[in-house]
Amino acid sequence: MSHSYRICAECNRNLNRSSYSKSQWSNKGPGVSRCASCVAGGGGGNAHSTNRRQNNVDPTKTARLNNATRATFSHDALANPFASGSFRFVAKGKYTHGDRAGEDCVCKWFKTGGVLEDHFFNSDIASANMAVRLITKWNENRLIDRMVKINLPEVWTFVSGAREGQKTLQEPYIANYEKFNSNTGWSDDSTPWPRVMQAISHFSFHISNGQHLLCDLQGGVYNDGVVLTDPVVMSMEGGKYGPTDLGKNGISTFFAHHDCNEFCRSQWRKPRDTRSYYRPTAGTTMEYVQQQQHVPTRRSRAPMTSIYE
Repeated sequence: MSHSYRICAECNRNLNRSSYSKSQWSNKGPGVSRCASCVAGGGGGNAHSTNRRQNNVDPTKTARLNNATRATFSHDALANPFASGSFRFVAKGKYTHGDRAGEDCVCKWFKTGGVLEDHFFNSDIASANMAVRLITKWNENRLIDRMVKINLPEVWTFVSGAREGQKTLQEPYIANYEKFNSNTGWSDDSTPWPRVMQAISHFSFHISNGQHLLCDLQGGVYNDGVVLTDPVVMSMEGGKYGPTDLGKNGISTFFAHHDCNEFCRSQWRKPRDTRSYYRPTAGTTMEYVQQQQHVPTRRSRAPMTSIYE
């Protein structure tokens, strides 16, 4: 597709560059920029687009927040995590301070520990923030009659006990947990909600102008919708959102195994390359992450406990 065309982030029309102001085209970028008609309040010049403008969804309605300042976890819960993913442990606790006081919560920490933690934390937060933006666009389009939400984690730190000083990802607990698709093209499309998730993944590529694909979708189904957590965002650059961002080869692999369903739309874009580069697996696949090289120390000296001038 020509680079002189772009999908308006508000009315979803694929428009020529002349339909955008210089600021919207050059500074906002794909997936964010709005055409001149939408900026002026015209909603794209037709009734369908005008309704879409009126149906804008507040991103805070998509994001499910901690809304708390403290939580507690028992020693047993931390010693015996109730869940374990490809590279994280998950323990269950309770919020003690804030609007969610008394509600269940979870903390997540990485199996690698040490030198890679900050990298993983940053990429997780970045992925969650992008996921909120993409899912907000999905909710605005009213393609289903239920709300899709996503946990937005925060980095918290243990302030007491054996783990004092350790960082974790903190977020609300999700009941009825299940996995819908992965970042290598695997999916469970046996029931409607997993098929909705496949459509969300496809939609995310379309609405981002072919720059991102939201996948590895997992969470819990409730009466009024679904709550997701731990999404993977894959970018055309690859690695932008951490080691689970498999880049354009990961995006191609998704479409190699994706069959559009009743929740997809025929006009949604697909990449030119739809070959499979990864074997579809239900688990989350990570590309190799370069770790810091180990430097041996002299055995005769004790570990450093303080730094002297």
